[in-house]
Amino acid sequence: MTDYEFEIVTDSCSSLSEEITEKYGLYTIPLVYRVNGEEKLGYVKGETPDLKKFYDSMRDKTPMTTSCAPREECEKIFEEVLSAGKDLLYVGFSSALSVNFDMISGILAEFKEKYPERKIIAVDTHTGSLGEGALVIFAANLRENGENIESVAEKTENGKQKLVSLFTVENLSYLYRGGRLKKTTFLIASTLNIKPIIRADENGKLVPVGKVFGRKISLSNLAQRVADNIADAENATLYVAHADCPDDAEFLISKIKEKINVSNAVINYIDVVMGVHCGPGTVAVFFFGK
Repeated sequence: MTDYEFEIVTDSCSSLSEEITEKYGLYTIPLVYRVNGEEKLGYVKGETPDLKKFYDSMRDKTPMTTSCAPREECEKIFEEVLSAGKDLLYVGFSSALSVNFDMISGILAEFKEKYPERKIIAVDTHTGSLGEGALVIFAANLRENGENIESVAEKTENGKQKLVSLFTVENLSYLYRGGRLKKTTFLIASTLNIKPIIRADENGKLVPVGKVFGRKISLSNLAQRVADNIADAENATLYVAHADCPDDAEFLISKIKEKINVSNAVINYIDVVMGVHCGPGTVAVFFFGK
């Protein structure tokens, strides 16, 4: 428990490192993934998952599924925060991509009845991975500057309207199996080696914004979109997440730096739950736009 007047709770889809979680005093609710039917938590405090091994298992076509955070994990964190007399701000994974946010919001409504004197606010980030993580860090920095929970929640809601979430995938089959790609599009794109450029829209839904041929061209396309749209590049932070393709993530950053003067970057693996749905080789970039 920290010395803050309110605690910030996020979930494991934020793809934040343990170092950042500790730095900002964050609480993380784990979602669930299953490997060959064996249930695992997407985050365990103090443990570092072997993400390379995880993505290698995906490449070997090991059956994997995901589900929402266990209710008991949510209740444990909420009870710890609220029983200590702290208010609670939950900054969570897009409701357009998972029912997890709605499920957690329902549990929070019960805690509002149990702790009517406490302020409890939930912010739907309309994104995931380090896009969600970027908004969590945004909220944490506001808290560090002494802003109260209402102000932080309002500014985070406003901030998400300026957050740009872009990604490209190596293998379209994961998006297809997850119902996010039509069969005809999947077959044609796979045959022709077309790489889609995808973004999260203002409602958090995934929409294609471009199609290019080949991996390097898709990453260069992402770099150009960043250069064209990032706000205050010299003072901005890039958030780059990858599914076990660190060289491609570095290539993307190098291409961006060829176009604009940006020096700050947070790089991390895409977490396991997000990874099940996007697949190994995915590269995502998040930033606050103009």
